Amino acid sequence: MPDGTRPGTALDPLRSPAAGPGSVRRSQRWRWQIFAVTWIAYAGFYFVRQAFSVAKLGILDDPAVNHTLTSHTLGVIDAVYLAAYAVGQFAWGSWADRFGPRVVVIGGMAGAVAASAVIGLSSSLVVFGVAMAVQGLAQSTGWAPLCKNVTSFVPVKERGRILGLWCTNYAFGGLAAPPFLGWWAYSVFDSWHAAFLAGSATLAAVLVLFVAFQRDEPADVGLPRPDAPETTAGSGAAPEAPPTSRAIYREILRNRMVLTLSAAYFLLKPARYALLLWGPVIVSERLPEVGKLEATLIPVAFGVAGVLAPMTVGWISDRLFSSRRVPPCVLSLGLLTVMLAAFVPLTATGSTWTMVGVLAVIGFGLYAADALIAGVAAVDSGGLAGAGTATGFVNGCGSVGAILGGLLPGFLPTTVLFYGFAAAAALAGVVMLPHWNRTAVTA
Repeated sequence: MPDGTRPGTALDPLRSPAAGPGSVRRSQRWRWQIFAVTWIAYAGFYFVRQAFSVAKLGILDDPAVNHTLTSHTLGVIDAVYLAAYAVGQFAWGSWADRFGPRVVVIGGMAGAVAASAVIGLSSSLVVFGVAMAVQGLAQSTGWAPLCKNVTSFVPVKERGRILGLWCTNYAFGGLAAPPFLGWWAYSVFDSWHAAFLAGSATLAAVLVLFVAFQRDEPADVGLPRPDAPETTAGSGAAPEAPPTSRAIYREILRNRMVLTLSAAYFLLKPARYALLLWGPVIVSERLPEVGKLEATLIPVAFGVAGVLAPMTVGWISDRLFSSRRVPPCVLSLGLLTVMLAAFVPLTATGSTWTMVGVLAVIGFGLYAADALIAGVAAVDSGGLAGAGTATGFVNGCGSVGAILGGLLPGFLPTTVLFYGFAAAAALAGVVMLPHWNRTAVTA
């Protein structure tokens, strides 16, 4: 609150006996408004993030640039982007805990819009490298701050379902952005530059919505936190001083569950980013008869399954496993391991529909585990004060692994890649298994 009053104290009118049905309705309205605007915000980031993936097909076929922007060079640029993304993840979650998500996300969106526009107007290798590093730092402002933002309005007992539904944003972004950007790049303008410019314009529109409708936490609109303890009116209890960022980080580094999630996410993230950043190239390699636009559209199956997976696994974790996140995560990793190992032999048939089916099952298993590890489980483990820091730390470690997902497809054959990804997914499941019965620290 502007006067420094913490929700749940004697000065909080919504915790007083006078609070009635009107405040409940208002709380529900704000919960869904924040859900919607943060969902759109993170999905919007993908319309810039996926531009490079879509543009790669055109870049590799463009004689004006493909002598310098080779597949190896594009892999290195991806690694630069992902390294910057990883650095940002470690920082921005802590900043969101200290300064609030709003200022961090708005700055990141503005930076992402500018960087994408610069790349779209240039063909210089140096400009690509620098702008993609800026893009990585800007993109990393999204996940941890927005997770903290939406869960500030959601009680723990509903967090699996609500955050599971919310986590469809990045699957939707990965699903919708490539065909949208590919249409602008290859059907409307016949130029890979258009992918970056269309992505920049889309995120700029999302930024306007975010500025207008987002608020950091219930206290900003005169509401209590959903899990705030009741306090007797007139008790005069002084609000506790918030912990410092350094103290929160020290606590996070001592948290075994946070470290386990970080290790598992490091192992899981390369497969997801290889398919996000190199999906059209991988499809084109396995199915050489398809055209550029079709190669861009086929990986949509990966994203469609990814939209369904977080909703399904979030509901399962709340209802069937009593808000335990590890059991459905381990089961999802088992499914993912089998399908990654089967990718090469199954797609050797040359069948488009087989490719679509395999990518769909991989997408379901991967996004189910991803949403639990990087979203609800990380928030659960960080507690009220450290949700952003814990989520940022877990995602930072995952983003270090994602560097391999962007880099290795430019250097290794697909067969080696997918068997390696299968082994990593299996190891992630083994790492998570000892925590089968772990519950949220805020429950």
